Amino acid sequence: MTRRVTLLLTIALALPAGVLPAQGLNPAVLLRPATDAWPSYAGDYTQRRFSTLTQIDTTNVRHLSLAWVQRLTAGPGGDGGFGPRGATITGGVAEEPVTIPGSTSGSPRLSGSILQVNGILYITSPDNAWAVDALDGHVLWHYWWKSRGATHIGNRGMAMYGDWLFFETPDDYLVSLDAKTGQERWRKEISDFEQQYFSTTAPMVIGDHVLVGTGDDLDSPGFLQSFDPKTGELQWKLYTVPMKKGDPGLETWGSLDAAQHGGAQVWMAGSYDPETHLYIIGTGNPTPAYTAMLRAPKDVHTNLYTCAIVALNVDTGKIVWYYQTSPNDTHDWDSTQPAVLIDGTFQGKPRKMVIQAARNGYFYVLDRVTGEHLLTSKYADAANWAAEINAKGQTVRNPEKDNTVPGSLVSPDNGGATNWYPPSFDQRNGLLYVVLREIYSMYYSTTNDPRLMVGLGGSEQDNVGSLGTSIVAIDYQTGKLAWKHRLEGGGGATGLLTTAGGLLFANDGAGSLVAYGLRGTQPPTPLWHSRIGSIENAPETYTIDGKQYVLVTAEGGSVYAFYLQ
Repeated sequence: MTRRVTLLLTIALALPAGVLPAQGLNPAVLLRPATDAWPSYAGDYTQRRFSTLTQIDTTNVRHLSLAWVQRLTAGPGGDGGFGPRGATITGGVAEEPVTIPGSTSGSPRLSGSILQVNGILYITSPDNAWAVDALDGHVLWHYWWKSRGATHIGNRGMAMYGDWLFFETPDDYLVSLDAKTGQERWRKEISDFEQQYFSTTAPMVIGDHVLVGTGDDLDSPGFLQSFDPKTGELQWKLYTVPMKKGDPGLETWGSLDAAQHGGAQVWMAGSYDPETHLYIIGTGNPTPAYTAMLRAPKDVHTNLYTCAIVALNVDTGKIVWYYQTSPNDTHDWDSTQPAVLIDGTFQGKPRKMVIQAARNGYFYVLDRVTGEHLLTSKYADAANWAAEINAKGQTVRNPEKDNTVPGSLVSPDNGGATNWYPPSFDQRNGLLYVVLREIYSMYYSTTNDPRLMVGLGGSEQDNVGSLGTSIVAIDYQTGKLAWKHRLEGGGGATGLLTTAGGLLFANDGAGSLVAYGLRGTQPPTPLWHSRIGSIENAPETYTIDGKQYVLVTAEGGSVYAFYLQ
């Protein structure tokens, strides 16, 4: 046991129950690549998921060993750690909470990012949050939320402001906890539970703003909100579709009613550029998802601001620029994939850019200051739905690839060429690493009754073939693939991490965490693996007491930490 652990335990045992030493986050840490902390969803504001750490590299990664493993238990009977008498801390508004496996009992699904600040890990699953010692994995406290219900598909993680934590509940609350004790500070309802919104997004803290998205699979409007981290009071709310006469973009919808039910949900955390003070997010698909009949006017095909990359001012919530990747989408291909911020040259000129490998199978490069389009390319060979790329670099759909009664053969399937799983960008070689799914599906129209086309209705998809799942490296200068490495396990869609040690960490889809050695434009070489079961989140890395760790979760509510012995 190290001197630091001994000191921490001595202090913890000497304090009143439920109290731990100060663990506050210095906001300056968010402005640099993750090293001794992982303080936000992607480690920093850029969404690159690239670590400058080099202690673990291609020469020694074969010696990577298990530091510890912790299996967490959800619900009121979970491990309460050093909370009051070791009990789980309970919150929530439901008098009779809904029983949900993995939320109220048993093994939780740990698919979100894990914060690591000052040697403490902050972990979430739907309705649950834990603080865990990063050196040995023991639980410090556990918080459980009594849920009213809603969709419990996952939770993307927490955000932190000083000594305060923030996370969303599936039944639509933003909850703030004291990081030292796990005690609830405040809770605020962030969307209408009766409208069947459900909340999975990892909040993002920027200055004195907690930025919060939510979602809905029915025909409800999307929005992003900003809350005061101290009080929980609403600061501003941005709707991502027009909501009243005179709103920008209303002319791109068939009617005001269509716009107000138009979707564009904010499913994922965005990126932040401190120089321009812009928060850049991706928005979801329009609704109804599988037909344009109820959405678009005859001569306009956009449905703003769905399937778009949107930049807004953090202090006001006002849109500064936008770029739509899939105008008038009819396949449920949202554009909420990470908008990655990069700096470099493009066509011989220095540029501040934002890049995105979108769910529709196309890759986009924009100027992040102005939103100017720079490049569009197809990164999924199987993608067959677009008729052309227009003068704005936008994909124009082929109507023959819409849902039809006899069926249309389309790729990607409705899961997309990629999805929520984070990519990683290496600034040194200009390559974006992305998990690519190339699946063919038959899209069938099951009704022409508008009453049955709401949300995801009126359609059926049957997968009929696949080119498999791969990791691809996209050159942002050209949009072309530098290499493509197929994952023989057939899955692996949980996200990536690259490091300055020349390594790419990934889920191989067959139950192993794999470290690949990167070789520029040549396919990577597997150098190490650990078979730990079905992996659930994207790997992370950081240092504690001068030692570099690699962290990942797997089935059974398991958290695994690896290091060089």
